[in-house]
Amino acid sequence: MEIAVKLLVPVLLAGLMLAPAAHARVCAVSIDSTDQMSFSQKEIKVGADCSQVKLTLRHTGKLAATAMGHNWVLTRTPDYQPVAMAGMRTSLADSYLPKGDARVLAHTAVIGGGQTTSVTFSTANLAKGGDYTFFCSFPGHFAMMKGKLVFG
Repeated sequence: MEIAVKLLVPVLLAGLMLAPAAHARVCAVSIDSTDQMSFSQKEIKVGADCSQVKLTLRHTGKLAATAMGHNWVLTRTPDYQPVAMAGMRTSLADSYLPKGDARVLAHTAVIGGGQTTSVTFSTANLAKGGDYTFFCSFPGHFAMMKGKLVFG
């Protein structure tokens, strides 16, 4: 009996460690951007049962990233303009975002026409019904290229 218990304990522990992963749900979301400084959606809804979001950004235009680059950045709404303004003092290499800024909840790289990029992020730091804004941080774009992310 003692040997059976010794064998069973590691199996049970392994099962418990895998249990949260079995309930993890990655929700896929896609959004397009254009040479006319616009996103294809003004609102993105993410279900409360999503533990992660895989967001894919496609640039449907033709202009290069240096001329009309776009990215997708997520912040809490009160942080959106301060982050965008701080990003204007950085470079394309930094995706026009302040390095290591905790106000940035998720972001993609800046891409040019015909390119696609994606980011996968956890929803653990998002509050159901919270106030979140997504935007493009390329200098001057954030005023027009923005929308609301609704979680839960």
